[in-house]
Amino acid sequence: MDTVQEEQPGEPLTQYVQRVIARMRAFDRRHPLLWDLHLTGFWLTAAVIDYAGDGWRNVTRNSATPAWLVLTLELGFAVPLLWRRTHPRTILLATAPLALTNAWTGATLQAALLQLLVIHHIALRRPLRTLLWAIPLCLTPVIVTALRHPRGSADDDIVPQLLSLLLAAVLGIALRTRRDYTAALEDRARRLETERDQQARLATAAERARIAREMHDIIGHNLSVITGLADGGRYAASKSPARAAQALDAIATTSRQALTELRRLLDVLRDEDPPAATRTPQPTLTDLDHLIEGVRRAGLPVHTTIHGTPPVLPPGRQLTVYRVIQEALTNTLKHAGPNATADITLSYDEKGAVTVTVTDTGCGGTPADAGSGRGLPGMRERTALYGGTLEAGPRPHPGRGWRVRLHLPEEVPQ
Repeated sequence: MDTVQEEQPGEPLTQYVQRVIARMRAFDRRHPLLWDLHLTGFWLTAAVIDYAGDGWRNVTRNSATPAWLVLTLELGFAVPLLWRRTHPRTILLATAPLALTNAWTGATLQAALLQLLVIHHIALRRPLRTLLWAIPLCLTPVIVTALRHPRGSADDDIVPQLLSLLLAAVLGIALRTRRDYTAALEDRARRLETERDQQARLATAAERARIAREMHDIIGHNLSVITGLADGGRYAASKSPARAAQALDAIATTSRQALTELRRLLDVLRDEDPPAATRTPQPTLTDLDHLIEGVRRAGLPVHTTIHGTPPVLPPGRQLTVYRVIQEALTNTLKHAGPNATADITLSYDEKGAVTVTVTDTGCGGTPADAGSGRGLPGMRERTALYGGTLEAGPRPHPGRGWRVRLHLPEEVPQ
């Protein structure tokens, strides 16, 4: 039986060390001068103790070195450490004469090893090419000591110091690489988070636009049909009660259809994940007859002509054709005026291209929502999704009325 292995936390000691290091780094970022003062004070105290306790005599190669020179060298190596992070190259150049004097006189004070700390900060904070002259500069006093005050072979003096310099530089490079890598990961995480938020906003905007188109098509068309049926029923009420009853029945049917489509659309906005069957039903070309019949009941005569054999179109392309015809007929109901008629011509190509032309014989004016509403913009947005073209405008002279022409090219395989 397969089991899911949970991620084990780190060792308590490791976590404790990481927390301590993180706190020390945070404190250092907040109070860099305080930390530098403590470190400089520590080495300065060590230098004074080394001088006062004559500890330097245990390692010196010239015990006759004047005391004032020893104190000067001890302080000269320790005090500049206060600026080691901000000006490491300047500090190295400032201590270079001290290191050379230390080597030439044979004092060989251990305080000269503080230059290793400066080399470390150069590797950590400055261009790496700086090491090309910094390491030879620090190695020069070592060579002078080996030549003027030899103690055994020259290799015993030079090789350990060279390895120490290289180790300090390597540690600085390693810490710098880790710091840069961490900064790159943090930057990438920020960019991914920003991109995710942008994608979410774009998806939200696209979904709002889609819902706005669907709401406009559903509500606008059905209310236009209901308005036409109500006007016709009001005029027929006094002369033909039977026709008025038919109009009321058509209004009821259209209203129920509109409510059904709205429920299907609003189900998408619910928090829970609805079944696919209730999430995806959309009108198709098979629903055109029902659409046209409803428009005819509203009082607009519609004639339909089909050229070619209807191919099997993807649901999205079928919905685009349906919504464009629906919007065109809705505008005709609203703006064409009395005694208008509409003609729908559908042309199907063998390769899947579709051309739809909807014309009417109305007054030919521009629909009221062409500039500020969602009708024509919505049709153009739907058409653009499939690389099609949409033309909408008055019919050419001497014809009257309005014409909407949709062309969807054949679908290119992906």
